Amino acid sequence: MSIISQNIKFLRKKKGLTQQAFADEIGIKRSLVGAYEEDRADPKYDLLKKLALYFDVSVDDFINETIDEGWAPKPKGEGSNLRILSITVDKDENENIELVPVKASAGYLNGYADPQFVAELPKFHLPMFKQGTYRAFEIKGDSMLPLQTGSIIIGEYLERWTDVKAGETYVIISKNDGVVYKRAGNKFKDNKKLKLVSDNPVYEPYDINGEDILEIWKAKGYFSTHLPEPTPEPTMESLTSMMAQMQRSISDLQKNNTN
Repeated sequence: MSIISQNIKFLRKKKGLTQQAFADEIGIKRSLVGAYEEDRADPKYDLLKKLALYFDVSVDDFINETIDEGWAPKPKGEGSNLRILSITVDKDENENIELVPVKASAGYLNGYADPQFVAELPKFHLPMFKQGTYRAFEIKGDSMLPLQTGSIIIGEYLERWTDVKAGETYVIISKNDGVVYKRAGNKFKDNKKLKLVSDNPVYEPYDINGEDILEIWKAKGYFSTHLPEPTPEPTMESLTSMMAQMQRSISDLQKNNTN
């Protein structure tokens, strides 16, 4: 059971409310209350704010602290590493995939946590991406060839940055670099530094401080108008060259074994 589900159940009971009475107070269906308390669904951000206000706790405490009889709120002004993700949903409460085009990249740094900004982004759905939270980012430049500038990366929101794996690709949102698509050069330990590597060897790897990172999205797919070129059929000349190279390799191996 997640922290949020535990807190909803504890605080509801502390107020002496049944699930139906609580649902009526908040203005949602009783089935949703059951789904939240049984950890079968997570409340959307707007509802989280409403719940926190109703229970007179901060959103930070509500989603990060186990609230029980011995719990006490943090002193005001105490630091927090809370990360808020704004999303949009369709009429059936299914999450949209919002598109961040290059022209909106600069604004995304200021509006990534603003529900109104996110609501104004283009939206779409893909049938293969049903579980999880996804966002699409248009990339620019040639640092990640063979992906061309203008390609769109579909990323899945990464809640735990320690899940970053070396060698895999991510869309990184940071205060200094904005929106970049790179390959991770190391595991992200203790939120310290993450090495970002380009697939184009012309570009040198560089480190980014954890405190500068705003969001991380794990690449799950892409769209591109540049279709792959067919692999050329082998010619007699290329086959002869391959055979000659194999013979040289075998000869070198035999010499090394003899020595």
